Amino acid sequence: MNSNQIEKKIVLNAPLERVWSAISESKKFGAWFGVEFDGPFVVNSPMTGRVTPTQVDADVAKLQEPHKGKPFHIFIVEIVPLKRMSFRWHPFAIDPNFDYSREPMTLVLFEMSEVEGGTLLTITETGFDELPFERRDQAFHANDGGWSHQTKLIEKYLALANHMS
Repeated sequence: MNSNQIEKKIVLNAPLERVWSAISESKKFGAWFGVEFDGPFVVNSPMTGRVTPTQVDADVAKLQEPHKGKPFHIFIVEIVPLKRMSFRWHPFAIDPNFDYSREPMTLVLFEMSEVEGGTLLTITETGFDELPFERRDQAFHANDGGWSHQTKLIEKYLALANHMS
């Protein structure tokens, strides 16, 4: 097992343009992911949002509810339309009394391509080996499970007949 990288793949039954929109537009991303951002995603820009339970899965929303309103920080690294988007963040940064700003950030990369049956989405998060030893395993395992949830959430989001705008 690679302790430095998490990778999740899912074939989404949706056209590439719709998957791209769900990932690259901050409002749509937030609807399935469970965060409300202050504005659009812009390369080389920090983004601040607040945890807001996902709008597409009641069970996952219940898990997110205790974190509602907590600040959520990412830094947009790259946006390549219809291909990939990436951001950096502090993984599993849930302790409100801890200053994570001194720690390295991991890189989250969303890559998509057209395949038979829809769009292949690959989500990769790397950089766990750079985290402080005492947080490394917990952050890795929490995010490994988290990305499994998130692949299902985007799938549900895209499957909604009247998908959110």
